[in-house]
This record gives sequence, C-alpha cells and structure tokens, in this order.
Amino acid sequence: MAAACATASSAKRGGDYLFVWASDADKEQSDFLAVLDAKTGNVISTALTGTKGGVAHHTEHRMPEGGMLFANGFGAGRTWVFDLRHPTKPTVAASFGDAGELMHAHSFERLPNGNVLATYQMGDHNNETPGGLAEISPHGRILRTSSAADPSAHTFIRAYSLAIVPKLDRVVTTTSDMHSKGVAETIQIWRLADLKLLHTIPLPPGPRGKEHQDSAEPRLLPDGRTVMVNTFNCGLFRIVGLETDTPSAQLVHDFGAGECALPVVSGRFWVQTGTGLPGLVSLDLSNPSMPRVVDRLKLGSGEEPHWISLAPDGQRIIISSGHKALESKLLMARINPRNGKLALDKNFSVTFDRLAWPHGNSGPAIPHGAVFSR
Repeated sequence: MAAACATASSAKRGGDYLFVWASDADKEQSDFLAVLDAKTGNVISTALTGTKGGVAHHTEHRMPEGGMLFANGFGAGRTWVFDLRHPTKPTVAASFGDAGELMHAHSFERLPNGNVLATYQMGDHNNETPGGLAEISPHGRILRTSSAADPSAHTFIRAYSLAIVPKLDRVVTTTSDMHSKGVAETIQIWRLADLKLLHTIPLPPGPRGKEHQDSAEPRLLPDGRTVMVNTFNCGLFRIVGLETDTPSAQLVHDFGAGECALPVVSGRFWVQTGTGLPGLVSLDLSNPSMPRVVDRLKLGSGEEPHWISLAPDGQRIIISSGHKALESKLLMARINPRNGKLALDKNFSVTFDRLAWPHGNSGPAIPHGAVFSR
C-alpha cells in the first residue's frame, strides 16, 4: 500500500500557485483572494469581493477540477465563487447566501458529478436550530437541501464539515458550532443519493473525558471506504460499519491537550494540526484502528496552526491560522511520502502584514483558507 501511495503522489504535478482567502485586518477594506507564487511567496494578483468584514474563512479543502473555487465569508453569511481558470487573473464569478432555510455555509466538498456539497451551520437567524446540507452547482445555484435536524437524537447539532463516500453511497458530517452556543458530541451519516439523514451517532469519550467533543473534520482514506474524524478536542475516531444500519465510532488516538483543527491525508499518512505542540503531527494509518505517530513538527512560540492544505504533489503543506503569532503569516511544511517525516520549509515564509497589494494600499490582511493550484 505504501509503495502504491508514494508512486501515485510522485506522478502528480501542479501546485505552482497558492490561492489564499483573506480578510482586511481592520475590516475597513474589501476581503479578497490573493494569488501567490507557491515557490517564492510573492503576491501576483488579487480579486476583491467588495464586502468589508466578511470574515474570510474556509475555502474548499483543495483546488477542484474546473477552475471554480468556493470560499465562504462566514461573518457575512455569503460564499464567493472565484474563477481561477486563468490562475494569475482571478475574478469573482458569483456569490450566494442562504440555501432555503439553511444559513451560513461552512465547508465544501466536490461530488462525483462536479457539483458542490456544502454544510450550512444554522437553520434560523438566532441559531436556535441546526443547519444541514446543500448541493450547489459550480456557479453557485442551490439545487437541493436537507436538514440536519434529528428529533430522535436529543443532542446539540450544528453541521460543520463533511466527507463524501461515493463507494458506499454515504456522506459523513461533523457537528460543531462556530458561535460556541453548545457542545456537540456526535457525527451524522447521510445517504448520498438523496441526502437523507440516516444516523446521528455519538462519539465515545476517552480517558481525558472530552476527546469526543466538537467533531471537526472527517476525511476519506485512499481506500475510498474508510472515514476518520478528528475533534477540536484532539481525539481521532474511526467510523466503523459506515454502510450498515448500525454504524459506530471508535476512538483510536488522542493527540493530547490543545485544539486540533484541519488535517490532510497524504497516502497512508494523516497530518494533524495541534495547538498544544504547537505544530503538526504525522500518523501512519496503515492500520486505521491503530495509528502510529511517525513525526512531530514543532512550530515557533505562539504559531498555532489551524488551516492546512496539501499540494497535488502530495508533499507540500501550506499552513495558516489567523490567530496569535500566525495571524498574518503563511508557513510551508513538507512531508516525505515514503515515511511520513515532516520538515519546515525555511525558504518559505509569507506575511500579509503589509501596506501594498495589487489592488491598492489597503493595508494588513488576515489569511485563512489557502489551497494550491492544480
């Protein structure tokens, strides 16, 4: 398995540019998408949304085929679709807000048909009800929706992120509230064909008593059937029996104290952000029920990572946070696809704490979602 994964990664090309979604630091100027040279970090061009203080948050986790990138301004409750078919000349192709009763899109994944499946956090303006899922065309047209509300669950639910499992006709969503209104302890499983909610299942607590709280990011492993889920409280779970009538979750690893946000999967390796280190942890998932730590990359004091995304070559990882010492910075790490070892690229360090941009002297910005070009 390891040799096959390494061969697939080395065969890939691309990643010449970085697309970085950023908010104006003082919220007096427009949010924007910046195009960077992925080798030098030089800013090549920008595309403005025309919205101030929109809180640039998540983009898609990787650059999709077709050249259209979704990026949400969570504070504004809007999502922008950037046309990146000409990578150095980005433009805004569309924007959209609510999907029926669903509000505040958060995360996006591509469906096999090229459409986007998005999680929406809320079902009303006061955040009293769960959001759900929406299928959206590549140009931002809402096609169908499904609510995450589950009266039989009797638990707090706010759809956060998602993984699509075409082989099993399933979607897995996590549940955490961006507004911290409640503590979530579940994930949800849906049928992909009709977006019917099938199960709301609890995550079992571990020795620390909170590893199961606030599920963050589900990821599909290369076998196309196995889904792993990390929580913001740094537990890692394997979903067992995903296609059955009795799915469950198994705690397989505890990253320890701190906050664990986005991971990436590179071959058989799971790379996890963690603020407790602070830095990245690499796990070998050859046996998903028994992960093995292969490396830890410690960043500088206060450099607490939140967002990471993997390059098409399977080796470069872009790092951002929007907080503390990484508020305005981007870092680059590298993973060895053969052994999972991590290293910081000391030749790459980018700051958005600057006056001048291609669109004018709008001043410092805060980067968040960032992906490599295909």
